[in-house]
Amino acid sequence: MNEHQRKTGKSLNDEDNCRISVIIPVLHESAVINETVQHVFSIDGSEDCEVIVADGSDNADTLGVIKDGRITKMQSSPGRAIQMNAGANAACGNVLVFLHADTFLPKNAFTVIKNAISKQQYAVGAFKLGLDSDKLTMKIITALANLRNRILRIPYGDQAIFIRRELFEELGGFPAIPLMEDIELMKRLKRKGCKVFFSKAKVTSSARRWQKEGPWRCSARNLIISAMYHLGVPAERLVRFYRS
Repeated sequence: MNEHQRKTGKSLNDEDNCRISVIIPVLHESAVINETVQHVFSIDGSEDCEVIVADGSDNADTLGVIKDGRITKMQSSPGRAIQMNAGANAACGNVLVFLHADTFLPKNAFTVIKNAISKQQYAVGAFKLGLDSDKLTMKIITALANLRNRILRIPYGDQAIFIRRELFEELGGFPAIPLMEDIELMKRLKRKGCKVFFSKAKVTSSARRWQKEGPWRCSARNLIISAMYHLGVPAERLVRFYRS
């Protein structure tokens, strides 16, 4: 048992003992955050779920607009990995869900997570990727991304990765790198021989980044960055290319 289980006397063998903490790292997301957290609380089983929003901006502008009193609000040093680790440290749940601020979980998300985690062969999982666009280009990009996931068995952060708290702590959390923290975490899990559960249920993620930068340019850049990282190029060098 980990520290949380010793305090509660609960094991993850029974899905009824699975308490979920949803951690949302944000940076200037005041336009979308209230809709996102309200969607989380609309999901079946959310009554036993906690939501933590970790803001990496100096003025905590996203935290300032949150209306729901059930949200745990915290300010953190900037950096998605740093913010997610800070949220995980503050969490009470024994299963952690890392959710992007512009992503909606599927309506059966918590049932899916509890069913998967309560089975001992899975300690980590993610959802199928969906984008909030009906354009053919976006549908093709989504299909290719999901095909990549089926082949490589490595989910990305916009697929709402969920993981047993005990395993997350054992791995030391997300590596404190400015980019590719989700991929590095998955690589560490694979080295441990952990199986990743892939749900057929879809998240709905915003297509705003592809629409702003151009869908094929954005996708090609992401593919190149991922390939370079797998070839050993440090994330600190890749982040300059990503931001350019």
